[in-house]
Amino acid sequence: MANREVLLVKPVDGLGGEGDQVKVRAGYARNFLLPRGIAVPLTGANRKQVDALKKRRAEREQTELNGAQEVARKLEKTSLAFAVKTGEGGKMFGAITSQDIFEKLAASGLQIEKKKIHLFTPVKTLGKHTVKIKLHADVSVEVGFDIVSENPIEAVVPEAAPTGEWTEKRYDRPERKSRKE
Repeated sequence: MANREVLLVKPVDGLGGEGDQVKVRAGYARNFLLPRGIAVPLTGANRKQVDALKKRRAEREQTELNGAQEVARKLEKTSLAFAVKTGEGGKMFGAITSQDIFEKLAASGLQIEKKKIHLFTPVKTLGKHTVKIKLHADVSVEVGFDIVSENPIEAVVPEAAPTGEWTEKRYDRPERKSRKE
């Protein structure tokens, strides 16, 4: 298979950042990267662009890091609370998911991408919980949230069985017929 070296002009997930010299399949370069202006062929003239691209990349990464640190400081001061409907014994109806956390953060004025919220399993219990939010490769924050009941919790009182009596309930079913008949 033919490979080709290209110089990336824009960052590509899983391939590299701007200013990187990468080896890709010839068809991928010819049909995707080059027509969209994501990469340029690696020639002597284009090698001179590498320094300018790397400088621009470093500036972009620094501004992204500063922005992520600023959002992290805001998130550390944030506390979230969810009021949910509960049934007998405080059992929740439904669960709190990363979508719910995303919506609550958006309502409080923090714009964070949903994919940056890492809640591995939906929360199905009342109480205090934490969620990890990864804002940048170097910046992640754990945000605490409370789940409380909208209605008062009613304790489930099991009925006491009368002593000396059989408590298991069975239904009457007809006897099975044997196959040999």
